[in-house]
Amino acid sequence: MTLLHAAADTTYTYVDSAGALREMLAWMVPAHRLAIDTEADSLYHYHEKVCLVQLTVRGRNFVVDPLAKLDLGPFMAALAGRTLVLHSADYDLRMLRGLFGFRPKAGVIDTMMAAQLLGYERIGLSSLLEEFSGRTFSKGGQKSDWSRRPLSPAQLQYAVDDTRYLEPLADRLLAELSRLGQRHWLEQGCQAAIEATASDRVADPDREWRIKGVRDLTGSQAAFVRELWTWRERESQQADRPPFKILGDAGLLELAVWAEKHPKADLARAPKLPRDFRGARLESLRKAILRANRLGPSDWPEPRSRFSGERQSPGACFGRLREGVARLAADLHIQASVIASRMALEEISRRRPADVAGILQAGGLLRWQAELLVPVVRRVLGVG
Repeated sequence: MTLLHAAADTTYTYVDSAGALREMLAWMVPAHRLAIDTEADSLYHYHEKVCLVQLTVRGRNFVVDPLAKLDLGPFMAALAGRTLVLHSADYDLRMLRGLFGFRPKAGVIDTMMAAQLLGYERIGLSSLLEEFSGRTFSKGGQKSDWSRRPLSPAQLQYAVDDTRYLEPLADRLLAELSRLGQRHWLEQGCQAAIEATASDRVADPDREWRIKGVRDLTGSQAAFVRELWTWRERESQQADRPPFKILGDAGLLELAVWAEKHPKADLARAPKLPRDFRGARLESLRKAILRANRLGPSDWPEPRSRFSGERQSPGACFGRLREGVARLAADLHIQASVIASRMALEEISRRRPADVAGILQAGGLLRWQAELLVPVVRRVLGVG
């Protein structure tokens, strides 16, 4: 196997001044495609922001510092007119739109999606680069606080490595997809990602607080979880820290169950709390527990099962449909979930569509997925 080689060396231009920004924009002019990635501070702040934008274009690496108070409008306009190569495009596109109003106009190539469509088991960027380049990549920068300045040379080198291999990796994966006649799978998926990131996800207020384990609790216990989750959100916003750094989900669940069972007990007897739970924070926690304790059965949250709301249990043929899709996926050497999620198959088995249009409507799938499913659906459901 021919090894993958980086499109540029390890040097980079750090863009934190108007002069460096002009130099980068001039270098971008002839380019039709470039590799891009972002680094944010979601591990350290509640209000996350883009702290770095790194790109490799025409063999050169640039690291743009959005915290340097530059006018990045011309940069975003230049990006919009070029095909962007990203790894896991959804997050980067959402962050760039949310912070800068950015929307791509010339398409994207998502190398993680391409690897998934080709059946690679390890689809993280480091794993793919190790497989294709024959070298090991450091993951030490994954937990960096990218909002702190100055950044170390090691942090900046980590950021650069995230883009300088992306274009040759994309070319390698695109060639494989073309050989298999499946390149249109990626094109449809990338277009769907662009459309999906054009607006914020609509949050379900009754689902956000339902952390792992809530489904197994009583209504009263769930009410305590909801109240403590709301309290944690307020504390996180005020402290500008991610919620898990205030109190992890497991700790929140344990505290809620204890508080429901011991409504009058002092918090000193509660499961071990973080050391910074004192003063105003501890008092606000006491008040949250008191609020939960005052709730009656009519105020407790309704249980939500897998098929709550308008959704109904899947049709009788769901099991056989799932088995059929699993066999199809095995023949294609990909994961069954790449063809259709469990939720999509449940809806298809319940609605029993007979053609591509019906499958698209029932499952919310891409056209290539629906076209693959048609013979399986017709055979299993006896339709069409």
